Amino acid sequence: MSEAKEKIVLIALHAGEEPERATFPFLLANAAQAMDVEAVVVLQGTAVYLAKKGYADHVLAAGLTPLKTLIDNYVANGGKILCCIPCLEERKIGQADLIQGTELIKAGRLVVEMTEAKSTAVY
Repeated sequence: MSEAKEKIVLIALHAGEEPERATFPFLLANAAQAMDVEAVVVLQGTAVYLAKKGYADHVLAAGLTPLKTLIDNYVANGGKILCCIPCLEERKIGQADLIQGTELIKAGRLVVEMTEAKSTAVY
């Protein structure tokens, strides 16, 4: 019998107004994937803008890999981006506006992801 893969949840609360804090969850998610750890990125509050098509193209934190590159790599490697439905609705962002790999969720799903994970970090 094989062991279940380790899992971490990374919750992002910031977008372009704080480029470092917006970038760190995806930086860690890519590192986790490289270490064969399942990483789930959750976007809440203003961070839901990170899932909007074209938005991450302009979020750059000095000294860090461009956010768009990190998101593209994360999704290409099977990463899940879970996006808060009420947060999207508040900002009038529709599902058609979102990048590939984004899944819409509410609070219950986040609780499930967190209880299944070994660790949760908030940025």
